[in-house]
Amino acid sequence: MPAEACSPWAEAVRVAALLAVDPTGLGGVSLRAMPGPVREAWLDLLRGLLPGDAPWRRLPLSVGDGRLLGGLDLAATLRAGRPVAERGLLAEADGGVLLPAMAERLPATTAAHLAAVLDSGEAVAERDGLALRAPARLALVALDEGLAPEETPPAALLERLAFRLDLHGIAPREAVGAAPEAAAVAAARARLPRVSVPEDVMQALCGTALALGIGSLRAPVLALRAARAAAALAGREAVAEADAALAARLVLAPRATRLPVEEEPAPDEPRAEEQTAEPPQQEQDLPDPRALQEILLAAAAAAVPPHLLDGLRPGAAARSPAPGKAGAQKASPLRGRPIGARAGEPRGGARLALVETLRAAAPWQRLRGRSGPRVELRKDDLRIRRFRQRSETATIFAVDASGSAALHRLAEAKGAVELLLADCYVRRDKVALLAFRGTGAELLLPPTGSLARARRCLAALPGGGGTPVAAALDAALLLADSVRRKGQSPLLVVLTDGRANVARDGSGGRARAEAEALAAARALRAAGVASVLVDVSPRPAENGRRLAAEMGARYLALPYADAVALSRAVKAEAA
Repeated sequence: MPAEACSPWAEAVRVAALLAVDPTGLGGVSLRAMPGPVREAWLDLLRGLLPGDAPWRRLPLSVGDGRLLGGLDLAATLRAGRPVAERGLLAEADGGVLLPAMAERLPATTAAHLAAVLDSGEAVAERDGLALRAPARLALVALDEGLAPEETPPAALLERLAFRLDLHGIAPREAVGAAPEAAAVAAARARLPRVSVPEDVMQALCGTALALGIGSLRAPVLALRAARAAAALAGREAVAEADAALAARLVLAPRATRLPVEEEPAPDEPRAEEQTAEPPQQEQDLPDPRALQEILLAAAAAAVPPHLLDGLRPGAAARSPAPGKAGAQKASPLRGRPIGARAGEPRGGARLALVETLRAAAPWQRLRGRSGPRVELRKDDLRIRRFRQRSETATIFAVDASGSAALHRLAEAKGAVELLLADCYVRRDKVALLAFRGTGAELLLPPTGSLARARRCLAALPGGGGTPVAAALDAALLLADSVRRKGQSPLLVVLTDGRANVARDGSGGRARAEAEALAAARALRAAGVASVLVDVSPRPAENGRRLAAEMGARYLALPYADAVALSRAVKAEAA
């Protein structure tokens, strides 16, 4: 293979050529690149290889369902005095390519619509009193402009796109090279229906997907279609080994979740050099799927991205989630991200959705005796805007300051709360501190963002006495209810060894104290409070696990963790 064929730009050219041969079958490509000459050069290349009349539509990030799926043409409806439908972007892109901008930030509803279209080839919409169904056989070029590795398009889309292409490492001067002629691609497109696939190739592609840890059935299907497109582009009417290897490298390798493990031969299986008897002639003529699978595995393993290899090695550290995403989504009538409109009157600061109001009134104008540009509005036609915003998170720390906990990890718990408070201050979240010891629980720090105040409370937190777990969980539930009434999202973090020995009324008795603690934990789970239980005992014990299970909480056994490790674990649950 010539050196140019192994360059990143040569691989990008191959992806464009294969996609142009079978755009609908391959689904499309996730194109990871920032706006610039390299991305535009690749897009121009792809557009030049497609049929001249193929639609080419860009999808804005803020597109609404009406423009995406189709709906009522408001201007035409008002002029005609009767409902007039308009085609959406999906229907307009039928037979061509749709380019979603900033695909890593696509809303879930838009991603779901796109995934449904890739599966069915139809755009279906039931809105504005209309039932619309239009063909939408298209390919997606998802423009991924994410900077961080975790910023990717929705998984539902990635699973349906054959290729994942990264142009970040290609300089503008390198984005040149011989590209296939549009006539050759058109000939391959016409040859594609006649390309056959041998049985051994199908088995080898499926075995390669399994060896790479790919659980989705779509991946080997897309690889098979890519192999057929490669064979058609090479002028063959049957998929060859080189076509299957190319498909494994371009389609399966980017989806790998583990490194292939080389299988050892069975103890009673003779080695190749020990097999002296010649097999029958008819068996020699048959292809060996296992040998072909080894070739495809080698091709795919060589193309697995280096950063993915680092994450697949044993003992590799998991990527920590991005901070600032702990708050739950909630509807808001005044501010936030627009999520459509609903029927209602613009009172109390709610905003009138003028276009949606006119859209709701337009189909009824003829019945109301109106024609021409004037529109009669009624109360039922009014629509107000809806918004969604993240609620502020309030993390409630319930710290066990009893004698057993003080002996074990009270110092680490204090350090973890202080570190988390500093992190929450950056995210503008709130932190509250409950301490329980002796016969009850005490609210040392109401929800606040003051770092200095928290430090003073933590420094003055004493240790010693009994372990009133039930009283602590009851106090945490009351505080969580108060947080919710303020429109915030509570997150409860309990740091304890779980050895309850003080009942709600302050009396001793381990059996009664544990029973009341489990009952209080069940009340927290019934209230739906997100929670984490950190077992601070020297060794993970059954008490903590049972208490976490009754709370519906995530259980973290960190007997040897320092304050930094504890802080990271709680932040991971919050995110």
